[in-house]
Formats: sequence, C-alpha cells, structure tokens
Amino acid sequence: MKLNVHDHRRHARRRLPRFVFDYVDGGAEDEACLRRNVDDLNAVRLLPTCLRDTSHADPGIEVFGQHWAMPAGVAPIGFSGLVRPEGDLLLARAAAAAGVPFVLSTASNARLEAVRDAGLERNPAAVQWMQLYVMTDRSIAEQLVRRARHAGYGALVLTVDVAVSGLRERDVRNGFRLPFRFTPSMLLDLALHPAWSLDMARRGRSPAFVNLAEHEEAGASAQLQAALLARAMDRTLVWDQLDWLRRLWDGPLILKGLLHPDDARRAVRHGVDGIVVSNHGGRQLDAAPSTISVLPRIVDAVKGALPVFVDSGFRRGSDVVKALAAGATAAFVGRAAVWGMAAGGEAGARAVLQTLCDETQRTMALIGADTVADIAPHHLTASLQPGDSHG
Repeated sequence: MKLNVHDHRRHARRRLPRFVFDYVDGGAEDEACLRRNVDDLNAVRLLPTCLRDTSHADPGIEVFGQHWAMPAGVAPIGFSGLVRPEGDLLLARAAAAAGVPFVLSTASNARLEAVRDAGLERNPAAVQWMQLYVMTDRSIAEQLVRRARHAGYGALVLTVDVAVSGLRERDVRNGFRLPFRFTPSMLLDLALHPAWSLDMARRGRSPAFVNLAEHEEAGASAQLQAALLARAMDRTLVWDQLDWLRRLWDGPLILKGLLHPDDARRAVRHGVDGIVVSNHGGRQLDAAPSTISVLPRIVDAVKGALPVFVDSGFRRGSDVVKALAAGATAAFVGRAAVWGMAAGGEAGARAVLQTLCDETQRTMALIGADTVADIAPHHLTASLQPGDSHG
C-alpha cells in the first residue's frame, strides 16, 4: 500500500537498480544540503486559525493566466527515461491529468514536441514549461527555444545554478557516466532487478538526450551527450545577456536556482517574469542553505513584483502550505514525482500528485484557509516570517 510519497520511494528503491536509484535519489558531496531541505521543512510549524469557513478548501491558483489545480507542479527532471522507458511522456501525462504544470528538462529523453503532445492528450489545457540549460555552444539553446515556442510551451525556465556540476559521489562510486560502461557489479545489479532490465531491453537502446539536435534524425554526438550529463554549461552567461534570450522568447521567462536576495532584486530589475528559489535539490552546492530557510528573504526582496516559486525537499502537501505561508506562489516537486513514476508508471506519478493535492487541501482546512489566498504569514510561528534573517 502506498499512502504517501515515502511509500513510493520505498517501492522505487526495490524496482530500480542501485545506480539508477542513486542517480535520482542522491545529492552532492556529503548530501548535507539534501538533508537540510527536508529537515528544515519539517522544522517549520504551522499555526492554525479556528472557526473559519473551510467548506470549499479550494487549492486552485492562477499563474500567467492559466489555472493550476493546486499550487504545485512537476520540476524539470533530467534522464527520466532511465527510470522508465518514455519517462518524460509518463510524467507529462500525469501532470496534465492532475491539472498541474510540468517543466520539461533540456536533459530529457523524449522530443519536446512529443512531450507537449502527450500532455495535451490528457488535458487540452495542460500547463507545460520548457527548462533551459545554456551549453557552451549557444546554438543548441537557440534551437531549443525556437522549438519550444513553436510547440506552444507556456514559459521558459532558465536554470542558473550550474556553473559547474556538483560532485555527486554516489554516481562516481557507481561509475555512472555516458557512454555506459557496464561493470561486473552493475551487471549483477541488473540481474537482481529483472522488471527494470526487461523494460529497458524491450526499448532496444539506452535513453539519449534527444533534444540537443534540432532534427530527430541528426542525433547528438556522444561527447555532447556526456557534456550535458556533466552539466558543462556556458560560464560566460551573465545578467546583461538575458536580452539574448528575450530576443528568442517572447513569453514568460523564469530564472531557476536563485538563493540570494540580491539576485532576486536583480531579476526584478532585468524584467524577469518569475523566479524559482532552488538549490537543485541538494545536487549542486552542498554548503547551500535549504530553500525554505531563504524563501522569506527572497519574497521580501521582490516585494510582490513577480511570482516566487520554490523547490527542493518537498514531500508533503503540508510542505507546500508552509511555502505558501512564507510567501511562495507555488512549490515544485522532482524526486517525489519520479519515485511515483518508477514505482507505477504514469499512474504512480499521478498518485503522488493526487496525494499532494489531498494533503494540501487537508492542511488548508486544518489551518483555517478556504482558498490559497487565505494562507498567510500569520499561519507560521515566529521562526519563519518574511524578512527573517535565518538562512
């Protein structure tokens, strides 16, 4: 029985070979940031208000003119095709069916046009955004943006916290790299996980980063695939060059990976349309603070000029409500959705999202909030108020 996200994680761990599970589950170096994300969220206390009419408990919100069924979405997840064949399509369909946004990673294993179509099959009003990594060859980013615009993606999410890749020691120990080189221990691992191995064998080939090439038949070199896995990004990209993206993209532009209030203020000055407070799920700078600890300062810095989203460490609907009380517009989940997809495909990912929605509604009712707009800083104890210096 799977009652919560943690149950899905346990099932995913049983189904996936160790090197795949560790790729999804792991963080950088000592994984201290990964633990902080969860521990600091758990430490936040919600302060209920009573005798409020909560007969509706409506968790729906409007963002950029589109309706979300709840204030949560699916964060960009790279290499999800390694978890299950067509993992990107499964996640896109699950998010669309749940009425929440799905952000497709540049490091996806399905063509962005096919992912867009998959979401629309489940929900004609599917909210889908495109995440962007800018590699040294900027022509790759340019073709991705052109295609995303033509396919009808609703927003562009530029990830800015990958000047270099974090040292993910689990992956190093497991020999996780491209192209795959199967060691004896890895082959034994595959034999011990026959369901996953059979699924991959039926697929006939290893998942590839198929969006690096503009045309499907062209493909991308092994060197380029390895560079994306290693997050070999353009380290010359700076604030003043956001105009380059604006010339390519006329929709909402969101920056993902901000933790410093000064950067949030710069984002406002540069006309960015939204920001995601993120430490990459603890996969980049292990010494970084948790996102919930810096969220109030970021919200205070932007002063309502743009929506502030947050990710990293969210496992419960109550976590989402904590972020909203601290001023966030919505929270995104990554690992939680992948664990569900690993355990049960599209239905598993959908179950995770439904659980988060149910938990969010229940928490809203218990704190006396009938709508998301009713959730406010007064629902937090004094330890995490907007403007607080913690973090």
